[in-house]
Amino acid sequence: MTEAPVIDDAVIDDLRARLRSTRWPDVPAGTGWSLGVDVDELRPLVEYWADGFDFGAHREQLPALPSEWHVVNGIRVHVLRARAGRLDALPLLLAHGWPDSGWRYRKVLPMLVEAGFDVVVPDMPGYGFSAAPPRVLDARDVACMWATLMTDLGYERFAASGGDIGTHVVRYLALDHPDRVVAVHRIDGGLAWPGIDTTSLSSAERDFVQETDRWRTAEGAYAMMHRTKPQTAAVGLTDSPAGLAAWIVEKLRTWSDCGGDLWSVYTRDEVLALLTEYWATATIGSSMRMYHANAAIPAEQLSRRVEVPSGFSVFPGDIVRAPREWLERTTNLVYHHELDRGGHFAPFEQPELFVDEVCAFLEPYRR
Repeated sequence: MTEAPVIDDAVIDDLRARLRSTRWPDVPAGTGWSLGVDVDELRPLVEYWADGFDFGAHREQLPALPSEWHVVNGIRVHVLRARAGRLDALPLLLAHGWPDSGWRYRKVLPMLVEAGFDVVVPDMPGYGFSAAPPRVLDARDVACMWATLMTDLGYERFAASGGDIGTHVVRYLALDHPDRVVAVHRIDGGLAWPGIDTTSLSSAERDFVQETDRWRTAEGAYAMMHRTKPQTAAVGLTDSPAGLAAWIVEKLRTWSDCGGDLWSVYTRDEVLALLTEYWATATIGSSMRMYHANAAIPAEQLSRRVEVPSGFSVFPGDIVRAPREWLERTTNLVYHHELDRGGHFAPFEQPELFVDEVCAFLEPYRR
């Protein structure tokens, strides 16, 4: 079913009122971003969101998206789908992560279609415009849903690409549906799982495990909250748009290849489009809950090796970069390329580079 997402006037009016009445915390002198979001930088964005951002223009852009709605396993899912119009077009599923949605791929979707792919970009349940699931889903559940979705769309064989949580989704697609996934492209190798035996690992892999542990200690507090007490944070983030902006903008800045200047990579309107959609759909809580489910995936599932041909495009600004030895250990690695720019949100940060990488990796599988 084709139907554009809708954001009501009443939602926008309420959002503006809340933004204008934000109660700001005190700011210790000279702390900048060292304690989390820099309030002095966030405040102008919140003020612009309330009184400068063109909500009408954003809402007018939504009908231009190639939106479809599908019910998969009883859940209403929002899907961006565009076809190349070629008999030899390779179906390509793109899987997003947190704290984003199909927003991550909006720039690259038309470029990939032009390159000859039939592109499918679903919002995960509880993200973007997709409905929240009645129970908390993990990456394996979503992979199963996307396999069903691709069947419903008439694609028995397809390629997949993902990053962040999406890297786990496409990994399980390849693990659990190897007869259907012709090749899997990822922009990160995930993190080393806790408790891994490092005795058989190479020096580079041991460094990767140590870097993962360091990152979890220095930067992973948000993920521990998501894994353990997501509903506690959801109350505040669903009630306060300034709080929502702080929670997401800090991650956009930290995980992007922006040198500390978020606006060197994104425009304010691009970021506020994402924030507005999170606010209007009230999906921050449902998006965080997925961490809780993923944390319960058994260790034996985390260590399964992907035998489907796998390709990795490694961007320098990503959070933790797995070495080639780790990727060879955990996947049937046939493509590995380290880029000179781009970060965790590479499809949005560097769309041309991302499209070039997907095309280069998937070229042998388009015949």
